[in-house]
Amino acid sequence: MTTSWLRGAAILVLALLTPSRGHAQPIEQPKLTLSIGTFIISYLPLPVADAKGFFKSQGLDVTIQNFGASGAKALQSLIGGSSDVVVGFYDHTVQMQAEGQDVRCVILLNRNPGIALAVRDDLAATIKKPKDLKGMKIGVTGPGSSTDFLLRYLLVRAGVKPEDVSIIGVGSGASAVAAMENKSIDAVMNYDPAITVLERRKLAHVMVDGRTSEGSAAAFGGPYPASCLYSTGAFIAKNPVTIQRLVNAFAKALTWIDKTPPGEIAAALPKEYGLGDPTLFAEVIGHSKPMFPAKGTFDPKDLERARSVLSEFNEKVRATKIRLEDTYTNRFVEAATQ
Repeated sequence: MTTSWLRGAAILVLALLTPSRGHAQPIEQPKLTLSIGTFIISYLPLPVADAKGFFKSQGLDVTIQNFGASGAKALQSLIGGSSDVVVGFYDHTVQMQAEGQDVRCVILLNRNPGIALAVRDDLAATIKKPKDLKGMKIGVTGPGSSTDFLLRYLLVRAGVKPEDVSIIGVGSGASAVAAMENKSIDAVMNYDPAITVLERRKLAHVMVDGRTSEGSAAAFGGPYPASCLYSTGAFIAKNPVTIQRLVNAFAKALTWIDKTPPGEIAAALPKEYGLGDPTLFAEVIGHSKPMFPAKGTFDPKDLERARSVLSEFNEKVRATKIRLEDTYTNRFVEAATQ
């Protein structure tokens, strides 16, 4: 009897001392600001987590700040202290390490970039490959964005110096479509749903397609880690329960996307995410589903690919000894409640 009581007491003490994956621990910062440059299909887990109430179920009050510009704006807000966390591209963490800033990803949201380089249809007969873009005006979401980074990589690999073209910030979505429609640019490096809209309207022809695993491998040599949830190393260290709750919410979103039909996903989100065309949005989601991992862990081999791509045109990245292990962590994903 005494032995059983002691054993039971020991189990109770052990249970009280063992963290329960975040829920029994107080949230350091339940109200926080999460920023994005603009909505692109790569960021789909964010509106899903918001619309499905996954943030609220984790005890979080998340204000989403959409700059309607590029990922560089969201990154700047993080470094400047007006945002707590960002949904943006992994390559920004590599860029920031080269700048002496500690920024780390805590969950991977895409295994390929979902990006495409498209030329205006009326120029497609003469501009067939990236090497033909010399002297052209090319739209990106914004200066310092991942569209800017990956465009520069494709140009350099094709033997074209970035200064031999005009790189212009045009945003994404409707603004990117309008820039091609009014012919203020000759080509565009952008994401869905804008790229699919351009194709449907016969405004653009895709010449480099990173929206699929096959296209990403052809353009970048294999899987290219794209969007993720990131923050500063200091914020992560100071607020581990908050970060765990955020990762839990995004992990739930990835699982839900993986198991849910595209039409149901589109119907769960506000109409503005689909550029006013729910049928087209559902189709885009269907084509894009392979880019979203069921579990958002990072593969170090893929992270090395991102570093190599940046080093092709970024002198600071090329000259800096980048510690990839300081650009991400898998520990929150591995502990996430599903």
